[in-house]
Amino acid sequence: MAKRAGLYLSIAAFVLYILGGCCIFSGIGLIVLLEGRNLFGWGDARSLGYLFFCVGGCLSILGVLMLRLIRNRTIVVL
Repeated sequence: MAKRAGLYLSIAAFVLYILGGCCIFSGIGLIVLLEGRNLFGWGDARSLGYLFFCVGGCLSILGVLMLRLIRNRTIVVL
């Protein structure tokens, strides 16, 4: 049971890491390519790009830390 929980947590951490990378690159694209445009009434593309860039960085760091924690610790499920 513990190995199965570790596998699920590893998959979740990997998905967070990939999602964070996608957010980072889409944020860079919004900052560079769509500077000064209004996106669907949500605000300036540049400010949304910075938001995506920062959230993506946080998600990537969280994914890496989760993978390191799962790899270095034994998960015990009671």
